[in-house]
Amino acid sequence: MTSGMRSRPKGRPRAGSRGYAKLVRLHHVSGGRLSARVLDGRKIGDEIQAELADQLRELKAARITPGLAAVLVGENPASQIYVRNKVKTCEALGLYSERIECPAATSTENLLGLVARLNARDEIDGILVQLPLPPQVDSKQVLEAVDPAKDVDGFHPVNIGKLVSGRPGLVPCTPAGIIEILVRSQIPISGARAVVVGRSDIVGKPVAMLLLHHHATVTICHSKTRDLAAVAREADILVAAIGKAALVTADFIKPGATVIDVGTNRLTTPEEVRRVFHHPAGPLRQLEAKGSVLVGDVQPEDVREKAGAYTPVPGGVGPLTIAMLMANTVKAARLRRGKEAFRSQPSLAG
Repeated sequence: MTSGMRSRPKGRPRAGSRGYAKLVRLHHVSGGRLSARVLDGRKIGDEIQAELADQLRELKAARITPGLAAVLVGENPASQIYVRNKVKTCEALGLYSERIECPAATSTENLLGLVARLNARDEIDGILVQLPLPPQVDSKQVLEAVDPAKDVDGFHPVNIGKLVSGRPGLVPCTPAGIIEILVRSQIPISGARAVVVGRSDIVGKPVAMLLLHHHATVTICHSKTRDLAAVAREADILVAAIGKAALVTADFIKPGATVIDVGTNRLTTPEEVRRVFHHPAGPLRQLEAKGSVLVGDVQPEDVREKAGAYTPVPGGVGPLTIAMLMANTVKAARLRRGKEAFRSQPSLAG
């Protein structure tokens, strides 16, 4: 993580100015409705991975190959997909990776022993314990047992403390990816009013802190927030990370705002699809063909019509989470070996 003290590039409008909406919106009207700019997470993730490839060449010239160990407990289908994608990305970039699978009945003590062994292995720079863990496992105890220098998820209290105080450390991947989307898409953050819907330790709180470090004025909302939609409508940058399908509707979105949708929710019944979509014919066909429809925390038709820019689901924030995991693994390798001064770095991963 950098200090977050970037100056506003010359010529870039401040949030709230007349030029702000011009920067984040495409000025094109179809049928009297605004066409919002799509923030392509796949493209930005590819850019970051290309930069990481340059860093890896430098590290390998110094005979250093960053290594990631991904620990999977049980047979959760979503977790299996996530871990498989992470290992696949490691292989594509040329990182060393290990996928360690444990039975669903694994105890806290057994996982603590595994983490201790991974902490002691010098060729392992990053340790990822895939969540959620089975109910008999003390997740916090396991995550806190990971060496903070190898905590590529950025969840350890030591790394969270560094994030809060603005010190270099390993930043949680999804929040770091959100900042990358905004910065690389030239969405003004400094001076912007940012509203984060969701207060989780994994996304809501850390992304709020990163936005604050970039000089946004930040409000965190949650289930007890009074008149949630009215608070959200004040946002130049709205981050939806509450885990409820299509909770954020048109009433939450200020015209021209940038909307970052962190949610991933699967609709599996026609009733759910009809409840979420204003025009459900297409999604119903997708449900019949694939068995489910993926939606975020933002109503997809509303955000296209009212926002100035938005991240789609899928293809928005998701690819950045994996890209920033790779960035954190490379960063951990540099930090552990005193190679922090390497030149080619993504804006927040380095």
